[in-house]
Amino acid sequence: MAKLFTNKKSEAKNSPPINGNIKYNEVRLIGANGEALGIVSLKEAISSAEEVGLDLVLIAENSTPPVCKILDYGKYKYEQQKKKAESRKKQKVIELKEVQLRPFIGENDLLIKCKAIKRFIESGAKVKLVLKFRGRELSRQELGFEVIQKVLDYSREFAKEETPAKLEGSSIIAILTKI
Repeated sequence: MAKLFTNKKSEAKNSPPINGNIKYNEVRLIGANGEALGIVSLKEAISSAEEVGLDLVLIAENSTPPVCKILDYGKYKYEQQKKKAESRKKQKVIELKEVQLRPFIGENDLLIKCKAIKRFIESGAKVKLVLKFRGRELSRQELGFEVIQKVLDYSREFAKEETPAKLEGSSIIAILTKI
């Protein structure tokens, strides 16, 4: 989806200063081929960048004096975007699927829930088991723990308990992950 509106101020904050936007008198200059050209005045650095038809970009602001490099700014921004996209691609997002149970669930319904849990675990997601009590059912917590234990016994072959079953409010919660 394309951006309809761009905020130039936020874009300017994210990108390093170039050419006339650099606010230092002296800079350590790195040439277009990566060679160190030494410490020069800002005017000299800008003029040497213009001679080769490239931009002067502030690379390291925190060093003394700040480091500037002569390069093609458009290409630099493109490479930065590619690096950012590549790092996003490498991040693994773990899904958390929730399966809700009741203390008086039927055997066939429980079996269907267990098959869904197996499917979720095999697809790489974690599964959060939530057994909810209503009204006076809370006085029969042992039935809830029995249902959770049946699910855990069924899923021992393909999943392990990340967090053990515990009572939180009027629910019993456990989290399963792949072995």
